[in-house]
Amino acid sequence: MKIFILFFLLFFYTSNLFAAESSTKSLPQHEWSFEGITGTFDRGALQRGYQVYSEVCSGCHSMKLLYYRDLIDIGFSEDQVKAIASEFTVIDGPNDEGEMFERDARPADRFVSPYLNDNEARANNNGAYPPDLSVITKAKKDGANYIYNLLLGYKDPPADMEVGEGMYYNIYMAGNQIAMPQPIYDESVDYADGTNNSAEQLAEDLVVFLTWAAEPELEVRKNLGIKVILFFIILGFIIFLAKNRLWREVH
Repeated sequence: MKIFILFFLLFFYTSNLFAAESSTKSLPQHEWSFEGITGTFDRGALQRGYQVYSEVCSGCHSMKLLYYRDLIDIGFSEDQVKAIASEFTVIDGPNDEGEMFERDARPADRFVSPYLNDNEARANNNGAYPPDLSVITKAKKDGANYIYNLLLGYKDPPADMEVGEGMYYNIYMAGNQIAMPQPIYDESVDYADGTNNSAEQLAEDLVVFLTWAAEPELEVRKNLGIKVILFFIILGFIIFLAKNRLWREVH
């Protein structure tokens, strides 16, 4: 009887899961520079992606696992990182009088969250909690393509569909309704390097930055993987030659 109940629950859950997935469009696959065994991050795209996050996303979404000093790894100089960090304030202390105080953020500080706590975040977003973006591309299946398409998936709802209050229609969101307003438009961020700032380019650069944030070791890992593969190929060839030499007299 217990096995039957377990089988029924599993079947019910799987059916609901497939139904939820079928309610959204399949994800178009975008070409990313970091894909493949030799994939790398474009430093220009990373810096532009940080600009998009800073100007568009950071007002609602935190990145609690990143430190400002991490931005040096994507091409910013130490002076630039100090200047970026100094734009924010953090609560520190206690001081000699036992009181907490505010100070400018330093490169050694984590990215400053836009809200003091989760309750404040929900209160400012109609009850919806804006997820932390530190590892968002790892938290979602096919994360890079999911986030990219979600950012560009805002459309007018069909005439026969009623969108809930405070919700927006998105063709790539499960249920096609999302609490986040459309964040990215054409020319909503001005790139200092003159790169085309269409919505597609902004979304691409942001996703590159978010992918790096989730996997900052990606390039090192792939580089090490190539070396390990080459090592085993050479080792295997040497062992093959040694085996043939040792056993060539044996019939």
